[in-house]
Amino acid sequence: MTGSHARTRSRSRARSTRIGAIVALALSFLAVAVVARAATEAPPALTVIRSLSRYVAIPGERPSLQWPSTGQAAVEVEGIGSLGSRGRRVPVPIASVAKVMTAYLTLREHPLSPNAQGFTMRVTAADVHEEEQREALGESIVKVRAGERLTERKALQALMLPSANNIAALLAVHDAGSVQAFVQSMNGAARELAMHATTYTDPSGFDDTTVSTAADQLKLARAAMANPVFAQIVALPSATLPVAGRVQNFNGLVGSEGYVGVKTGSDNAAGGCLVFAKRVEVAGRRLIVLGVVLGQREGPLIEAALVAAHRLGNSAAAALGLRTVLPAGTRVLSVDSKDGSKVAGTTSESLAAIGWPGLGVHVQVRDERLGRTVVRGQRVASIALDRGAGFSLDSSSVAVTAEDSLGAPSLAWRALHIFS
Repeated sequence: MTGSHARTRSRSRARSTRIGAIVALALSFLAVAVVARAATEAPPALTVIRSLSRYVAIPGERPSLQWPSTGQAAVEVEGIGSLGSRGRRVPVPIASVAKVMTAYLTLREHPLSPNAQGFTMRVTAADVHEEEQREALGESIVKVRAGERLTERKALQALMLPSANNIAALLAVHDAGSVQAFVQSMNGAARELAMHATTYTDPSGFDDTTVSTAADQLKLARAAMANPVFAQIVALPSATLPVAGRVQNFNGLVGSEGYVGVKTGSDNAAGGCLVFAKRVEVAGRRLIVLGVVLGQREGPLIEAALVAAHRLGNSAAAALGLRTVLPAGTRVLSVDSKDGSKVAGTTSESLAAIGWPGLGVHVQVRDERLGRTVVRGQRVASIALDRGAGFSLDSSSVAVTAEDSLGAPSLAWRALHIFS
């Protein structure tokens, strides 16, 4: 009995030994296969992880603009961004500033090339009678004569420089068949431009029910100044009309200190109003400061608007400069390996933009095609200021380079993670 049990145990130990040897051999083969596969497969790709925010504020103290103490105001730099607004954003009468929309619509529906005169309107006796009635009511007009032929360009000069209400009506009827139909087009264009706080009830702004905000009129000014003929007309200090003769631009800023428009407006309900444009040059780039002041009442109304606009426009221009957005050596990303190791990517030189402290700049990072390793100083990406929708900035870009070298994951790590 004892011998039988001993033989059984001996056979069992032999089988266990054989099985163990087989398992050990199999595991050895498996380990060799895993290591061989890890050694022959390409290391996992490196990845670039952005650490920089999409928007970066230009460092420094925000500019302190000379905002009007009353009324509403808004100002921006075309192609750069908004410098903000002041005053309650409630619709208020805008007086003859309404004529910006009348001119904008006229040129949109009847485009003019730089040297063309455009369509011609024949002045009737009824038009002369209406001009006399408007003059008796104290409206701003230009003299016309029955039988006079007034070209589109001359009409727009009369509309925008001496602010002729009678010419606003003539243009409205010529374009739309009636003043009422033209006013509908004015409001339609306002909706297209997202001027949600604006309502036009007449083409000249004489009605107190024609109302808007500084922010809305700034949107219109941007669209209108994009038309070179509009910009050409509003930059004239004076013009010569067929009957009225030499007329002066009510905007006394035009022709000095870079001011090139746009339109005055004034009456008891609106106070002094001005949409203004000022050309400036920064770092070799020509820019336009656009602004609006409404409801100015410190002294004679037009003069009050001119003074307020001059202060605001000059302070906005003074805030502009070529500013450093990101200094050289700024960490903007990391290059990451699958094993958890990483190196920082830093700007190789400073990145600058035209703007002012506090302006948010949209920054793009464009990855380079990376191998399985990087070496210190290698270009891993480029960084540039966005020139997409909305306001555009500079097109300059700088390289982002690796702060240190980064090798591929070790063979042991790759073997351990072969099936991950």
